Amino acid sequence: MSERVLIPRNRGFLFLDSHPAGCAQTVTDIWQACPAPADVPEGAGPVALIIGSSAGYGLAATLAGLKRAGIRGVMVSFEKAPTERRTATAGWYRTAATADLARGTGRDLVFLNGDAFSDTMKDQVADLIEQRFGGRLDYLIYSVAAPRRTDPDTGTTYASVLKPIGRANRTKTLLFDGQGVPEVREVETGPAEGDDVEQTVAVMGGADWERWIDHLTGRGLLAEGFTTAALSYIGSPLTAAIYRQGTIGVAKSHLEATARALSERLGKSVGGRAVTCVNGAAVTQSSTAIPGIALYTGLLRGVLGEDVVPPVRQLAALWDQLTGAAPLVLDDEDRIRLDTWELTDDVQKAVAERWETATTDTIARLADLAWFRAEVQRLYGFSVPGIDYTAPVTTDVPWPGHTP
Repeated sequence: MSERVLIPRNRGFLFLDSHPAGCAQTVTDIWQACPAPADVPEGAGPVALIIGSSAGYGLAATLAGLKRAGIRGVMVSFEKAPTERRTATAGWYRTAATADLARGTGRDLVFLNGDAFSDTMKDQVADLIEQRFGGRLDYLIYSVAAPRRTDPDTGTTYASVLKPIGRANRTKTLLFDGQGVPEVREVETGPAEGDDVEQTVAVMGGADWERWIDHLTGRGLLAEGFTTAALSYIGSPLTAAIYRQGTIGVAKSHLEATARALSERLGKSVGGRAVTCVNGAAVTQSSTAIPGIALYTGLLRGVLGEDVVPPVRQLAALWDQLTGAAPLVLDDEDRIRLDTWELTDDVQKAVAERWETATTDTIARLADLAWFRAEVQRLYGFSVPGIDYTAPVTTDVPWPGHTP
């Protein structure tokens, strides 16, 4: 077993290594932050498939589903194993910790590591549902953020891009130097060109979600009342040009259109439904890559403080609506909205005022920088309270296996 003292080494918001003990404690912390239901289901809980289960909102969906609904089933993610030179990715260690936690609750969760876009993974999941979980799937949560996707039918690989549409976009963004000193800088992103929009929709739209449903339907694995939700984001007008009105926004609109089409199909075939679930802002490995989002999220925390709703509490609310523990509330576009706490007029006005006056000189009093930096580090298992970062830690953690 390889033991090392790990220190955070990063390039911007991307860290080169992850801390196994910190990642494990993060899972525990998320679990403890998830409210417990009044009555935990006894016996065999509903069977769920969560695609993208190791990070961000997908991880929150896994832990909230386990705690709020007593789910069992299959969790899919795509993570890198440890090597002699590098630790595993943070999601690898979080998955190992989630598996330990699931075993402690007596719930049967199987964790698969691989390409969720591939038909090979779809076959593997279908086989498990058929052979291990009674041949019936109750819920599917789709939470995938990926840079590229290969179409199994054509072999074509598509690449998603973060670009505005029509013209270049200049926006403020937040950066930190090697010593952690903050800088507010203006950056310009050129407009989408050629087939950028189509490529992004092919990766981040609803095509793969629909393919999962088709695959599981073809195997006769959808239970009566089967419900599926794809996790999405709309965000603030401050970031709309690069996000909701940009290439990713077109993909999100395609995801929502896919939900409406799938819901009609599922209603007729199994009395089920498909929805998109719009979540609020959070510090995730995906969101930190979007220009302006880091600044916006830091300012939002500066306005709301502890009233920022963490992903696991949002996903607890989602599970309550999906399982009937709470009424299912949809907006005019048939979306579950878990972002209303963020998008009120008062909150957005306060954030916009701070955004206008945010500079390198003023940012420290406008945004909660300590919180934001710690949140970024916690994505990789660093800056987690209770962890001794001077102590060697075992990095060679195995992927959780499963017995037949």
